[in-house]
Order: sequence, then C-alpha cells, then structure tokens
Amino acid sequence: MSKVKLNLIAAACENMGIGTNGSLPWRLKKEMEYFTTMTTKVKDASKINAVIMGRRTWDCIPNKYRPLDNRLNIVLTRHADVIKDKVPEDVVVVSSLDEAIKHIDDRNDVESTWVIGGSSVYQASMDHPNCGKIYLTEIQKTFDCDTFFPNINKQRFHLVDEEEIPRDIQTEGDISYYFRVYKRL
Repeated sequence: MSKVKLNLIAAACENMGIGTNGSLPWRLKKEMEYFTTMTTKVKDASKINAVIMGRRTWDCIPNKYRPLDNRLNIVLTRHADVIKDKVPEDVVVVSSLDEAIKHIDDRNDVESTWVIGGSSVYQASMDHPNCGKIYLTEIQKTFDCDTFFPNINKQRFHLVDEEEIPRDIQTEGDISYYFRVYKRL
C-alpha cells in the first residue's frame, strides 16, 4: 500500500476555467505566492515536495521557472520516451499516475505530493484512491477559458477549514477569491 497522499492544487474561476491558450487567464501575485508556498513548504528540512503535472502543464511553465525550484518535478505523458530527452536531467518523466506514485514511494526524501494540472491529470488524481485533498482557489469572476477543473464530487469531498489557510475573501485589483480546501471522505 502506497504512503503517498495526493494533494491537488489549482485556481479556477466561476465557470471552473483554469487556463486559456496555455496560460493563466489572470495575474494574481498573492495567489501565485500561495501556490509556491503550499507546494514547497516542508516541516522536515531534509525533505522536499513533489509536483506532478501533465506534459502540457510542463510546456506552459515559462522556461525561466522550469523546473519548479525546490521541488521534485514529475511530468506525466503517454510519450515518456520522447519527452525524457527534452527535459532537464533532474525532471522525472513517467507514463502514468501510478508510476509517479511508485517513484515517490521508492524515495525517502518526499514529504508532500502536489498535483498541479492539467484537467486530465486532476481528474485521474481525484478518482485515485490516494487522493486526499483539493486546494482550490475559487476566483469570484468569470474568464474566457479553454481548460477546466473537473467537477468536485461533493459526496466524496467536503469543504474543511485548515488552520494555516485564510478563510476570508482575498482581493487583488478587481479580482476577489477564496482559498478552499476539500477533503476526501
């Protein structure tokens, strides 16, 4: 039995959009800092966190930020053999979510595992028995998007409060949002 718990993290607008044309439809500095903090913060300084993403999500990260610092970057793709030569040596390329989980299980230095997109990777992770929580920033505005966060099954996941996550409304410019945490029942 795997010890890896999958945490999903995303920001979605009112129509559950998460992206358009390979980028974020909004610029929210504090929300991006939240993402970075959540996916890098560890209790044990000798460990790191893993981030699991699909190949398109990898491709959408600006070159200057790839791979994401201070995190084990794992890219899922059906074409692992083709992609392996196109990413830095320290980026792990696998062909399935189970393979990513096994890779993390085989290491002793990963504290938390974060799924960072895209849609099909989020869906596979939500359906996976190892899924624990969904950290969803709910943006109180609609944007024109071509990529969407899957529907959250409210029979399987319920809204919880987490001590370090602000409950009150956040505002940047003319955009307001909430940090939400959904825990698997």
